[in-house]
Amino acid sequence: MKGARVVALSGGIGGAKLALGLYRVLPPHSLAVIVNTGDDFEHLGLTICPDIDTTLYTLAGLANPELGWGRRDETWSFMETLAVLGGPTWFRLGDRDLALHVERTQRLKTGEALSGIVEDLARRLGIAAVVLPVTDDPVRTQVHTPAGTLAFQDYFVRLRCEPALRSLSFAGAARAKLCAPARAALGAQALEAILLCPSNPYLSVDPMLAVPGLREAVRAAGVPVVAVSPIVAGRAIKGPTAKIMRELGLEPTPATIARHYEGLIDGLVVDRADAALVADLPCSACLTDTVMVTPADRERLAREALTFAATLRRSARA
Repeated sequence: MKGARVVALSGGIGGAKLALGLYRVLPPHSLAVIVNTGDDFEHLGLTICPDIDTTLYTLAGLANPELGWGRRDETWSFMETLAVLGGPTWFRLGDRDLALHVERTQRLKTGEALSGIVEDLARRLGIAAVVLPVTDDPVRTQVHTPAGTLAFQDYFVRLRCEPALRSLSFAGAARAKLCAPARAALGAQALEAILLCPSNPYLSVDPMLAVPGLREAVRAAGVPVVAVSPIVAGRAIKGPTAKIMRELGLEPTPATIARHYEGLIDGLVVDRADAALVADLPCSACLTDTVMVTPADRERLAREALTFAATLRRSARA
């Protein structure tokens, strides 16, 4: 933790991609990734933490490249047997993945904090970065639709984001506390930059910012805060971001993203396809190619985001 030079706020697959790029281009032990827990839920008696697990598997080189979630070289005997027995199979848990959920659930039941468990799991998986939940307290994203309120995973996985979204709330957030290791990472003397990964601002980043203390700790860090836009030419790089923005009455553009983070970020990384819209941003901008298809794309984008942050840091000192 003492050597953390960069903190990334991350959620979802897009966030994990940039986190991996940062992990590969930064020196060992100099990255801390604070991860969304709004997607967490209880299923089959187990505590499931999708964004944390995607981050762990991605940084450990264990992610499933075909599915984009779960572990590579997975087997599905558990789900196949559960289906025969009439159990719920809408949320798929692979056999290897299942071991992580069982271990985490048992340790939580003994009173261990989620942050300590995640840090230990990262070490056991050979990850030389700090991976942390934003909070040790339960925060659950709720999706409000014309037909009623849905738990996040019902909306996102079971219903494939099909219901129209009217608003979001984050149950438990007001009572939650920023976990101590995350606060320490944001207050580290060696810290040089904070990056908001190209995660869904509404589903992945807002649940984190709803935790009291995070927004304040980010701004108090005194280092450049740079976000990477998840929108390219009116579309989301991954997932339902553009759909959700339209349902909320928002235009899916980098300017909308920048205004959403106004007061928090100092700069926004924008795809070249949106170069004509940069003049509308309420903050500094960096134009580049933001779509991450290959490992090289992730490393390049990470370097460019870090260089942009360094430029903002020098400008602030001038």
